[in-house]
Amino acid sequence: MAGEDVRKQAERVEEEALTLERQVIGRDKRLAGLVRVTSSETIGSSLIAPCFGALHLQHPDTMIELLPNLRELSLSMREADIAVRIHQPEQHDLVVRRIGTVAFGLYASPDYLERHGELDFSGGLSGHHLITQLEGIQDATQTDWLAELAPRAAISLQTSSHAAAMAAALHGGGLASLTRYRADREDGLVRIEVPPLPSPIPAAALWLVVHKDNRETPRIRVALDHITKWVKNESQNLNPIYSIDQSSA
Repeated sequence: MAGEDVRKQAERVEEEALTLERQVIGRDKRLAGLVRVTSSETIGSSLIAPCFGALHLQHPDTMIELLPNLRELSLSMREADIAVRIHQPEQHDLVVRRIGTVAFGLYASPDYLERHGELDFSGGLSGHHLITQLEGIQDATQTDWLAELAPRAAISLQTSSHAAAMAAALHGGGLASLTRYRADREDGLVRIEVPPLPSPIPAAALWLVVHKDNRETPRIRVALDHITKWVKNESQNLNPIYSIDQSSA
């Protein structure tokens, strides 16, 4: 019992210290300094990292620490200042803004399609192989959609890495649900037209997250604005209009 009381008291002291730290940072009016940004591996490397090159040209005294991480780092615990996520957080002390949409598609290599033949969606893709993702860029929506689309296909690979799923698909490992803004750029992948039923290809919302105590800190505000503008400029690549692609399916 005494040990539990000590633990709770220690947690309260830690939370008070973190609150004080966030408040001090929130009053920092300098544009110089460190901004820690966390995201998934694919969003970080393919979308967020390129935008920070342009940010550095405009604000050379602001340094970005980009933290691609499968585990969602805590903004309340000061593990990061900004998060870009496809899951909407629900903590009351966070400011959350939707800044874009990430579209997915079904892909395979030409070699795989030649070896495995016609895609019979009405037959549940029997005789085909799937590359599925456990966590990371994908969530349960995409995973459930792929299971519904291809209930008779066999799983050849499961991975927590979107990059690994793409590499496996490029080398003929099977069919994979991948982000269009990455997979559409790969000459070694074919995007497959899929029927709109039983359900259309899902997309994921892209959320920009910051702690309420830090959102007006100048260097963090600049990074937030820059990420928002960059993602909006990339909106056609992130979420292409693909209703025309499916009209002949």
